[in-house]
Amino acid sequence: MKVLMLNGSPRAGGNTDIALAEMTKIFNAEGIEAETVRVGNKDIRGCIACGNCFEKGKCVFDDIVNELAPKFEECDGFVAATPVYYASANATLIACLDRLFYSTHFDKSMKVGAGVVCARRGGCSATFDELNKYFTICGMPIASSQYWNSIHGREKGEAQQDEEGLQTMRTLARNMTFLMRSIALGKEKYGLPEAEDEHKFTNFIR
Repeated sequence: MKVLMLNGSPRAGGNTDIALAEMTKIFNAEGIEAETVRVGNKDIRGCIACGNCFEKGKCVFDDIVNELAPKFEECDGFVAATPVYYASANATLIACLDRLFYSTHFDKSMKVGAGVVCARRGGCSATFDELNKYFTICGMPIASSQYWNSIHGREKGEAQQDEEGLQTMRTLARNMTFLMRSIALGKEKYGLPEAEDEHKFTNFIR
């Protein structure tokens, strides 16, 4: 089984790295292949709603988003991690997620998703909610932990002092592992939930 983890922090060796490293220890111990890709330091522009991905099968901007697409399709679990900026995720990560989720048309349902957030003090829960919306729109079960998936620290390395945050990351990785394995067994025995033939799209303008 595979987990793809996107690090939305531009700062190498920072507190978001610490959170993901703590999760990786558990994944490795459980025999789960975990790959972390740093996107927070990349030049990633936002979606321009051109719709070309429906014709080309990939985003019109050929950057790391298209490189991530096959990794996303192959993975069983997906983690989006970010520092908190103004009670929100790093804008570069959001640009990446917008385009990655919109331009990839494979079935994402039953991939396990998890958001991870890191802040000096406040804004964690708002950012956590922001990340979870990518998963719920795609039928991806969200992995929870013993607390909201957050860790605290400002200067590099400070998150190592957040014992509860580190434990939250370890618990999250264990819960993700359990969910991924349970879903795999469920698929084997029962298959995926039946989907209706036509997806109904409506708007509020008549």
